[in-house]
Amino acid sequence: LFDGIYPFYLQQRKAFVFDVSTIIVIVVFLTFACSFLLIIPGIRGRSRLYWTFRVLLSLFVGTVIVTVQFTGDWETGWVKANTSYKSFSRALVNADIGLHVGLAGVNVTLVGNPVNQINETINYNEHFAWSFGADYDHSYSEGLERGLPRQRPCSVHRQYRISGHYASATLWVAFCTWLISNILFSMPVLVYGGYMLLVTGAFMIFSLLSFSTVRNSPMCPIQFGTAILRTAYGGSFWLTLAIGLLCFVAGTAVVALHYFDSDLLKTFFDLHEDKAEEHQEMTEVHVNPHFVNKGL
Repeated sequence: LFDGIYPFYLQQRKAFVFDVSTIIVIVVFLTFACSFLLIIPGIRGRSRLYWTFRVLLSLFVGTVIVTVQFTGDWETGWVKANTSYKSFSRALVNADIGLHVGLAGVNVTLVGNPVNQINETINYNEHFAWSFGADYDHSYSEGLERGLPRQRPCSVHRQYRISGHYASATLWVAFCTWLISNILFSMPVLVYGGYMLLVTGAFMIFSLLSFSTVRNSPMCPIQFGTAILRTAYGGSFWLTLAIGLLCFVAGTAVVALHYFDSDLLKTFFDLHEDKAEEHQEMTEVHVNPHFVNKGL
């Protein structure tokens, strides 16, 4: 105790949307994109435009699939409220309180409005990880020792954890199918790449359905005085949905072109043979006089 008040202990901070893992993933994919842009001038004709569109679009899809694994805005909520700041103290602060749920954990933020109140800087961000290998129960127990509220009967963090695990696993499967689709698109039979792109979109949609199952649990109102914190799907959820639908559209287009206009599909993937070269006639013939004299 310090003057009858429980102090706030030091803790690791984490941004509720971006963290080190997210930045690393983005940098890696940007490196691939920049490397491709360096070699694109060596491709001639319209193939240069086709290659640029295919590679950058594919890299963008792969970047989103991996990045949303580490973001913290699959479900978010904000509320402005007057709330107590310290244990055993009647001091109230006006603050913006945020809840940010991701596949790897949950963030709770407290930002003063203004930041400086009661002679302190009120800007806190606490993260609880529940990804595979993380000990959520231990980190939550440490939080209770720091003075966090105790667990309520209708806590939904367990459902968030289970839903997040299934959604994360499904997204990793989508990433594997995305890799396979890129390999198949480099082969002559392009329709299999289109099928695998449809599978990628399907697994991305399955991940959204897995995460949405948390809505089936009874949700307790998170109330601060008269203000209630309500959550809604965040940017990562809608971005995953958009990319999943994009994979469906692209896969359907590839399959449709395979059956209705395969020449256009091969041209777009730079696999179309030049008919002029295929039917090119020899302009000069060399004959061995020895065989001509013998009538052969």
